[in-house]
Amino acid sequence: MNPAELLERQSFVELSARARVEGLLDEATMRELIGPFERLTSPWLAKQDIVTQADDGVVIARGTLDGTNVVVAAIEPAFQGGSMGEVGGAKIAGALELAAEDAAAGNPVVPILLLETGGVRLQEANCGLAAIAEIHAAIVELRDWVPVLGVSTGPVGCFGGMSIAAGLCSQLLVTREARLGLNGPQVIEQEAGVAEFDSRDRPMIWQLLGGAQRTAIGLADELVDDDLADIRSRLARAVQKTPAPLARTAHVEDFQALLAAIDPAERADANAVQTAFRQHIGDDHE
Repeated sequence: MNPAELLERQSFVELSARARVEGLLDEATMRELIGPFERLTSPWLAKQDIVTQADDGVVIARGTLDGTNVVVAAIEPAFQGGSMGEVGGAKIAGALELAAEDAAAGNPVVPILLLETGGVRLQEANCGLAAIAEIHAAIVELRDWVPVLGVSTGPVGCFGGMSIAAGLCSQLLVTREARLGLNGPQVIEQEAGVAEFDSRDRPMIWQLLGGAQRTAIGLADELVDDDLADIRSRLARAVQKTPAPLARTAHVEDFQALLAAIDPAERADANAVQTAFRQHIGDDHE
């Protein structure tokens, strides 16, 4: 790609959550639900002298994408690292549950999750975990009716319980800059030691957890550029797809065999992980 084409791109990563939603939806169709003017803030952060945000870091909006009815839930990475608390998690879960009701009534609405999150908010641990569990349940229910689409682009990545939500999505789009994992690098280093995982080794982190690697082993479905127009175009195609069984959540025995074959005493690298997935999972899961 020549420099002129690069300059014409609009970075998706650099946009706020609300701007990402506006960029994806058809012009003049965005209707925000439980927006900042509702002043629905976290009841827990203020008690710990932490500044709250009026939308609790989650933007929910209805609209259309190339004419298809969608509901978009976007997590704001600039607020508390995109962490999920009681209010923000309930907003996402509620939107998905309403989408399921619409689908059951014959009015399908395709959900799109913009996932930039470190997982549960530590200040609201149990409340946040309960909300994330509700999100998981709603995604699984919705997948029988419509495709559930996820996007993770960086810079925060997608970790913790929300990485499970990403894995449950019918189709997950990631950029090379994205990272996906149940535990983040600093958590792994804290629990297992720097010899196991050095959180300062950025090349190693992206080789194991980055978007290209996650796509190569089938834990993400499509590698996209950090370009609003490209992501919108790919989502516009994805919302038209017919729901289908998701191999990475249905073929549990294959993943159990993969785990059994891994020697935890050996330090993993990108090539070894790809080889293990090819041997035990296969191309039909990608």
